[in-house]
Amino acid sequence: MVGFGAMPGYGIQSMLKEGHRHLSGLEEAVLKNIDACRELSAITRTSLGPNGMNKMVINHLDKLFVTNDAATIVNELEVQHPAAKLLVLAARAQQEEIGDGANLTISFAGELLEKAEELIRMGLHPSEIIIGYTKAINKTIEVLEDLVEKGSENMDVRNKEEVFLRMRSAVASKQFGQEDVLCPLVADACIQVCPKNPANFNVDNVRVAKMLGGGLHNSTVVCGMVLKTDAVGSIKRVEKAKIAVFAGGVDTSATETKGTVLIHSAEQLENYAKTEEAKVEELIKAVADSGAKVIVSGAAVGDMALHFCERYKLMVLKISSKFELRRFCRTTGAVAILKLSQPSADELGYADSVSVEEIGGARVTVVKNEEGGNSVATVVLRGSTDSILDDLERAVDDGVNTYKSMCRDSRIIPGAAATEIELAKRLKEFSLKETGQYAIAKFAESFEMVPRTLAENAGLSAMDIISSLYAEHANGNSKVGIDLEEGACKDVSTLKIWDLYITKLFALKYSADAACTVLRVDQIIMAKPAGGPRRDAQPGGGMDED
Repeated sequence: MVGFGAMPGYGIQSMLKEGHRHLSGLEEAVLKNIDACRELSAITRTSLGPNGMNKMVINHLDKLFVTNDAATIVNELEVQHPAAKLLVLAARAQQEEIGDGANLTISFAGELLEKAEELIRMGLHPSEIIIGYTKAINKTIEVLEDLVEKGSENMDVRNKEEVFLRMRSAVASKQFGQEDVLCPLVADACIQVCPKNPANFNVDNVRVAKMLGGGLHNSTVVCGMVLKTDAVGSIKRVEKAKIAVFAGGVDTSATETKGTVLIHSAEQLENYAKTEEAKVEELIKAVADSGAKVIVSGAAVGDMALHFCERYKLMVLKISSKFELRRFCRTTGAVAILKLSQPSADELGYADSVSVEEIGGARVTVVKNEEGGNSVATVVLRGSTDSILDDLERAVDDGVNTYKSMCRDSRIIPGAAATEIELAKRLKEFSLKETGQYAIAKFAESFEMVPRTLAENAGLSAMDIISSLYAEHANGNSKVGIDLEEGACKDVSTLKIWDLYITKLFALKYSADAACTVLRVDQIIMAKPAGGPRRDAQPGGGMDED
C-alpha cells in the first residue's frame, strides 16, 4: 500500500482536492441555508408595502441606490451564499414575468423557511415538510381562484378608470401618497401605445425621461419621444416634418484606401476644395429634394455638411445611442439608411412636430407624433434629486408592467392583506383534514407575515391588527384588510385597494418553489475557488445606459 501513503485524511477528504469545503447534515447544511435565506428576506421585508422603508445600497461601482424596490436591492447586493441566491433568482423570475411582487416573493419564501426551521427542530424530516408545502400551495391556488372579484375578468384596457384601479396599489407600494399623480400619467402613456391586440403590448414603448428640477406635479406625458440633446444647428422647430435617418453619420466619407493627390498649381488646389464642397452639397440637396425637413444622424455631423443643411433649411438631430436611434425609427416609422444618399419615399419617417424645448434648464428635443398609430409615449418625470427620479422611474416601470399583466389577465383580488388572511384561515381549516398537517398549518401561518409586516412598517401594533382581521374574516367578511392611514381594519372594496390576481399567483408559486428547493438540499460541497483575477472585475462592463 505504498501508493496511498501520500493521500491526506480519510472519507470525503481523500476523494476531493484539498481546499474544498463540505457541509452535510441538518445542522450544517439545511439550517445554515435557512439562516442565509432568512437574513435576505429580513433585508427586503422592511421595504414591503406602501410604508416600506428605503434601503441605501452602494454597489461595486460606487453607484448609490436609495430605493424600496426589492428587485433593485437584491440585484445590486452581490449575494454570495448559494441558498440565498435561489431566492434572488425567484425574485428575478417574478420581476421578468410580472414586473412587480418581487418583494413578496422573497419575504414569503423567507417566512416559509423560517417556519420550516421550527418544524425541523420539532423533529420533522425536510421531505415531509416539502410534501406538506406542495399540498398547501396547490390548495392556495384553488382558494385564490375563489377570491377573484366577480366580473373583473372582463375589462377594457383602454378605459382609464379600470386601468387606474388595478395599477394603483402597484404604484402606491413604491411611491405612497404620490400614486394619484403618477397613475394617471402612466395609464395615459400605456393607453396611447396599446396596440389593437392588447396581448402584444410592449413595455419598451413607454419611455421615461428624467429631468432635474420642478416637482412631481410638473410631470407630463408626451406622445412620441423626448431626446435629451439639443438640435445641431440653428433650426429648432419644424412642423409636419418628413424625417431621414442616417445611421452612419452625415459627413464627407473618407475613402477606404489611402490616396495621394499631386497638385501643381493654385487653381488645382482651389478646384480640389470646390469639388469636395460640391459633392457634399449635392448629397444634402438630394436629401432636401426628397421632401425631408429633418435629418437624424447616428454619428458625427461634419461642419461642411451642417453648413449646407442650414442653407437648405434642414433641422439636424444627433442621436449617438443606437438603442435610442432604433426607438426613434419606431416612433416616426423611418428606416435607418447606412450611408448619406437620397432616401426613397418609403424610407422617410414622419412626425407632427420636432421642436427643441427647455425643461428645467436643460434643452431637450421633443418629437411628437399624435396623428399616426402612436408607437412610443414618454413620461417626463420631474424631481429635485437624481435618486428621487430613479425611484419615480421604478414606480413608473412597475405601473407599466402591471398594465402589461392586466392585458394578459385582468382578474383582481382584494389587496391590503385581505387575501392573505383569508388564505391563512382557509388553509388552517384544510390542514385539519389532511395528512402532513403540521407543514400545512405552518404554511398557513406564513401568510400572517404580510399583514404583520404592513402593520409594523406603518408603526401599528401587529398583534391587534392580525387578531381583528381574523375576527372579521371568521364572520365571513372576506374583503376586510388594513387601512394603513387610519390604522384600522376596513373593507378594501370601499378603499379601492386591489391587487392583480396574476401577480399574487406567481409570487406565491415562485416563493413556495424556492423554499422547497432550499429544503431539498442536504449537503453542500464547494470546490476550491480557481485562482486568477475575478471575472466580473472589469468596471462598467462597457454597456450602454439602456
